[in-house]
Amino acid sequence: MSFKKTLGKSFVLILIILILLVGGLLWFDYLGVVHVKSVFAPLYKVMNKTPQTSQTASKSKPLTANLDEDRLKKQREANDIFKEELDKREADILIIEKQNQQIAAELEEREKNQEEREKTFNLTVKKYEDKNINVEQIANNLNGMTPKAAVAILIEMDDQTVIDVLRKCEEIAAASGSASQGSYWLSLMPSDRAAQIQRKMISKPESLE
Repeated sequence: MSFKKTLGKSFVLILIILILLVGGLLWFDYLGVVHVKSVFAPLYKVMNKTPQTSQTASKSKPLTANLDEDRLKKQREANDIFKEELDKREADILIIEKQNQQIAAELEEREKNQEEREKTFNLTVKKYEDKNINVEQIANNLNGMTPKAAVAILIEMDDQTVIDVLRKCEEIAAASGSASQGSYWLSLMPSDRAAQIQRKMISKPESLE
């Protein structure tokens, strides 16, 4: 009696173990963990279930997010944003460089114009100095001549040069405290030429031309 009872218990335990084993295999096969579809295909038909295959598993959505793919996607987005910022900065730099080149060109042009003005001014000053020296030398030479000889030279000059020489003679006479011979020279000139020179001296200010 005891032997039969023990045998019955063992059979029940073995049956339970088989049920659990088959159930576990069926479940893992359905999940695609193990592949025993050919063995349990009749049971799937009875249970009206479709066994999990590698193809259906590949087509189904993953249970967990693909972190590497998300990380790569975010990195690409960050790279795109960074590239856009670099492109914008490069465009801004090109604009600034163009503006700087324009300013530099304007400054160079202004500097060139300033140099030209300074050059022109220096030439004018030098011309004035040279002419003033020449006029003063002529006045001193004429003052050392006889009045007739001085008048003969003055008559050969143009009106403006005669005016400059006469005015320089007046400056020299005023500086030395002596009388200028300019009026006397004019009196020895032909009356029409003398009148013309006197009229210009009155109507025109002192000039180098």
